[in-house]
Amino acid sequence: MSTDSSDLFGALFEAPPLNRTVPVLVPMPAPKPYSYSVPEGMAVEPGSVVQVPLGPRQVIGVVWDGGEDGVDPKKLRPISHVFDCPPLSREMRDFIDWVAAYTLSPPGLVARMALRAPNAFEPEPMVEGLKFVGGEPERMTPARARVLATASDGLSWTRSGLAHAAGVSTSVVDGLITLGIFETIFLPPPPVVALPDPDFAAARLEGPQKEAAAEIVADVRKGEFAVSLIDGVTGSGKTEVYFEAIAETLKRGKQVLILLPEIALTASFMERFQDRFGAKPAEWHSDLAPRMREKVWRQAVTGEVRVVAGARSALFLPFEDLGLIIVDEEHDPAYKQEDRVFYNARDMAVVRGRIGDFPVVLVSATPSVESQVNGQSGRYSTVHLPTRFGDAALPDLHLIDMRRHAPERGGFLSPVLIRAIGKTVEKREQALLFLNRRGYAPLTLCRVCGHRFQCPQCSSWLVEHRFRKQLQCHQCGHAERTPEACPECGTLDHLVACGPGVERIAEEVERHFPQARTIVLSSDIMGGVKRLRLELDAIAKGEADIVIGTQLVAKGHNFPLMTLVGIIDADLGLANGDPRAAERTFQLLSQVTGRAGRTGLKSHGLLQTYQPQHPVMQAIVSGDSDAFYEREITERERAALPPFGRLASIIVSAETRHDAENHARGIRNAAPEVSGISVLGPAEAPLALVRGRHRFRLLVHGRRNSDMQGFLRAMLSQSPKERGSVQVQLDIDPQSFL
Repeated sequence: MSTDSSDLFGALFEAPPLNRTVPVLVPMPAPKPYSYSVPEGMAVEPGSVVQVPLGPRQVIGVVWDGGEDGVDPKKLRPISHVFDCPPLSREMRDFIDWVAAYTLSPPGLVARMALRAPNAFEPEPMVEGLKFVGGEPERMTPARARVLATASDGLSWTRSGLAHAAGVSTSVVDGLITLGIFETIFLPPPPVVALPDPDFAAARLEGPQKEAAAEIVADVRKGEFAVSLIDGVTGSGKTEVYFEAIAETLKRGKQVLILLPEIALTASFMERFQDRFGAKPAEWHSDLAPRMREKVWRQAVTGEVRVVAGARSALFLPFEDLGLIIVDEEHDPAYKQEDRVFYNARDMAVVRGRIGDFPVVLVSATPSVESQVNGQSGRYSTVHLPTRFGDAALPDLHLIDMRRHAPERGGFLSPVLIRAIGKTVEKREQALLFLNRRGYAPLTLCRVCGHRFQCPQCSSWLVEHRFRKQLQCHQCGHAERTPEACPECGTLDHLVACGPGVERIAEEVERHFPQARTIVLSSDIMGGVKRLRLELDAIAKGEADIVIGTQLVAKGHNFPLMTLVGIIDADLGLANGDPRAAERTFQLLSQVTGRAGRTGLKSHGLLQTYQPQHPVMQAIVSGDSDAFYEREITERERAALPPFGRLASIIVSAETRHDAENHARGIRNAAPEVSGISVLGPAEAPLALVRGRHRFRLLVHGRRNSDMQGFLRAMLSQSPKERGSVQVQLDIDPQSFL
């Protein structure tokens, strides 16, 4: 190669001058940020969203706090690109660091949750628009006249928007553009939702609701961190109360985040919000189209979106100026994420409020024991709403002792419940039957040889879904067609379904009430979220007589004609070793029975149980929630369970049982001797095999003031390194014990 060509090659590939180094947090499980050099002329600051080389790839990252590390910039790879979007605020960076430290998760994986819309990091492209410049065409038609009349106000229009507003085809507009009647201009991209108006339709609250709203609004006006718990019976107007806090926050020029456990199913909430504020909030959840996710992310970080209603992941949206977080149904287990970064969105919402110094409002008809204790201790201010809005009465609740009122052979509905359903349908009102089991039956076996259908990859039975003619595992998703013969002994027509699921209850209901309109609501029905929304809307309009559903029906829905709720197996949630079993059962059954009588109609709730004297059953039918919480809190305190103690769960999984058990024992042996903290296990997890991986678990228990994170860091740092197929999952404050 000649000297000239060599110089040319060097000029083309010479690296830009470098002048300093910065730490960059990349979305991978690294324990700390990596150092990169900043090319001369490039401006970055902590929080800047950048693109950097990582191995052979280019990845998104965030410039982090910490300054230069003293490494020569020439020895580091340079930042490739700085995105044109506002940097993540100091509050957001502190929140990411706090969540990573508390959950013992790599900070890059936590930051990844705040950067889940990579195409939103650059400004949205301008939209091509039209502006009327005057004049008239030589040949005037009625269609052209309508276009000119519509555009004569001097406003700018998009081509399709003008055609739609004038009631003509786009070809009419195109013709006027050709004639020079309109000129092309470029408009800023439209907002995803209109701005909410805090004074659009202010609610007329009375009595307890008015007093509760005044307390919450007072906290908002202070503009500083505070946590309020709105504890109100179902239908007491809790939503209207916190709407007033939202209105006050909007008047102060701040943004609002509303967390909901099942945002994809709450179309009715969106409508209620629109009725109050004249516009819907922006949505954020997993079913949102990617393009819409990008718009919401961008407009939240620039402040164009003022209110977001979302699932737990919305907590990591980098708002420009967040001033209030609402956590509706704060007790709901759906707020717990159990994948990659294990966190409880309710608890992290409180942390984000403390870091940002703004109020947080928790809302529930059946608050968690943790929130109740925080309210009693004064850490949270509690607002009680003891009666339903508009003086609507709570349903009359009664227990059906299944030992005395047993179902007919092969059935699962007590004669008492069947009679009540018949009377309800005759009055053209609605009945809801609740069973928290999907499918037709939880177990299928052969009556000849006793063979049970089990998942080949999990230690769980296959659930029959008769509507789809499938046997399915609800842990890993494995599915197989329901056979006609037993695969073990080959006998035909001797497979029997054991126990009921919602599909089997629907079959029994149709046998007793063949003329009734019946709907089954379950998360795995064909059609997904779109169909569920349509069916919920149909129920609200009275287009169904009998609704049979899983826990989806407990998510705050308002069914005006619902006057009977029947719980098929009220004891179901009590039959496991979960220390929260009583609390979860009380919450779920209270929420389900609360679907009845919300518009003032006389309503009833019937609970089928084999344990009518159980404290949970007695608390529900008596309406004495205070007694239940007092008993539950006393038992938790005696056992030093949360919130009076601390728990952490370690799940070790591997492709072989031997590898999983050995690694779990290695972790146990590395536990330091610390007063007040003990390690239980390892033992096989209740679900010992999931997706072909064998699972062992350890449970770490400590006093309330224990340094749980420090203990776990020390134990894991001294434990064997993960090798081969071994994986370790760490869950601080576990909600699931499977």
